[in-house]
Amino acid sequence: MNVSTTSQRTSLSAWGKIMLSKVPEITVYFWVIKVLCTTVGETFADFLGTTLNLGEVYTGLIMAVILAVVLYFQFRAKKYIPGIYWLSIVLISIVGTLITDNLSDNLNVPLLTSTIVFGAALVATFAVWYWKEKTLSIHSITTRTREGFYWLAILFTFALGTAAGDLIAEQFNLGYLVSLGIFAGAIALVTILYYCVKALLPEGHKFQSTNAVIGFWLAYILTRPLGASIGDYLSQARTDGGLGLGTTGTSFLFLGAILCLVIYLAWSKRDVVPQAAIE
Repeated sequence: MNVSTTSQRTSLSAWGKIMLSKVPEITVYFWVIKVLCTTVGETFADFLGTTLNLGEVYTGLIMAVILAVVLYFQFRAKKYIPGIYWLSIVLISIVGTLITDNLSDNLNVPLLTSTIVFGAALVATFAVWYWKEKTLSIHSITTRTREGFYWLAILFTFALGTAAGDLIAEQFNLGYLVSLGIFAGAIALVTILYYCVKALLPEGHKFQSTNAVIGFWLAYILTRPLGASIGDYLSQARTDGGLGLGTTGTSFLFLGAILCLVIYLAWSKRDVVPQAAIE
């Protein structure tokens, strides 16, 4: 009787962890959609604030409220749901962009200051998260506490990426295409270093998981300014160093691509985390 009860409780506990794992598997689909989301975060924020003339302040408030509502459903969900998860990423990308833009354009906070402050905030989030949970792995998002740290870290990555991208492309006057190349090169370097470490260390080495976590978060941070540079390069006028496609066309083109990929993933389950991968 006791053995059966213990076994049942253990089974329920394991099931609870599976149900609370609400993040996708890290596949090529993940990174493609992530870059698309970061691009939309840049162009759609400009579309709402400038093209629709809502202004950055009102746009930021509206998007923050919508994000809060969607995150409520994300936290309430019992498993990974592609539509809710990726809608949260799109919205947090827009909000992160608008936070930085409002600080820069309306409060005259220098981009270098924003980059340093958001970088410090992200490091502090990681430090507290690790101190409390002893892991930063995306596969360990199995409790509400870890999920809270996860989304806070993501918000700071978007705000930091916006500030760093604008700092390099605009304040340093390197241009969107050069900025795009810099961040793409940085991501390529992180990828190469990750696979080099993975190849050099024996399978099962204690540093393998650390290598994966560090590589993931570095790539995640760098995809934000990469996406912003892509968005600005496509949407901005040719006189400003862009292709002149406009924020409207660029935003809806990328939103359509995100929608198609998310529908495919919801149908195929290609990015559902295997039970064995949950920590």
